[in-house]
Amino acid sequence: MTKPCIICVAITGSLPTKKNNPAVPITVAEQIESTQEAFEAGATIAHCHVRNDDQTPSSDPEAFARLLEGLRTHCPGMIVQFSTGGRSGSGKERGEMLRLAPDMASLAVGSNNFPSRVYENAPELVDWLAEEMRRYHVKPEIEAFDLSHIYQAAAMNQDGRILGKLYVQFVMGVANAMPADRDVFDYYVNTVRRIAPNAEWCAAGIGQHQLRLNEWSVINGGHARTGLEDNVRLDRDTLAASNAQLVGLVVDICNRNERPVANWQQARQLLDLRAPTL
Repeated sequence: MTKPCIICVAITGSLPTKKNNPAVPITVAEQIESTQEAFEAGATIAHCHVRNDDQTPSSDPEAFARLLEGLRTHCPGMIVQFSTGGRSGSGKERGEMLRLAPDMASLAVGSNNFPSRVYENAPELVDWLAEEMRRYHVKPEIEAFDLSHIYQAAAMNQDGRILGKLYVQFVMGVANAMPADRDVFDYYVNTVRRIAPNAEWCAAGIGQHQLRLNEWSVINGGHARTGLEDNVRLDRDTLAASNAQLVGLVVDICNRNERPVANWQQARQLLDLRAPTL
């Protein structure tokens, strides 16, 4: 496998707190420092949320702006991806930060169940978020929690609501949603290759499934997501020391499988992204 593997680091998310793991970065300054360490370890995409002072999720565009400025200063060339997920707000406030023109933003194109709530992505909101991403030249990362989301993303790409090469991420291991099952994974990979043959894809394993999904992705030619948003432990008894440590484990998987790790220039080329704003 000669295609370089893009490593995405999800640095904080909206759920893990310092009670879960003291290494979870909460403030903008902590997130910048943690991302820089992960960037130096081999990550080339930073998936970003912001938090309020009480550690709860926030959709504050000013906080996103400070984070974006810091990452562009300390991680030059790294791809900055903002989350438009539902835990950080409701309705159109989920996309207010898109006017800052990050390189990428997550886009869930359908609804599904989470352990204690419905992750609701109404068609009109999905279309509005996609329109805002087109307006500000932000590349969507499709977060596929269900098979139908892959088909919907391909349809949106074909009719022009999503422009350019698709980038699809399989989110596996969320309770009540897509299981971390190898047969399911293989079917999703084959589905993307069949209905969107020019797409790039990656996978995110939640909790105990993180390293398993990293390995499946590396071996099968996809890209990998890791980070403290998805998993705060190395195993049942050991907390992860940092986002950089988790990135290092993916680099080790790539090395064992003789798969090169993408640098930021290669990652941007693979995803058809514009030159970085420095």
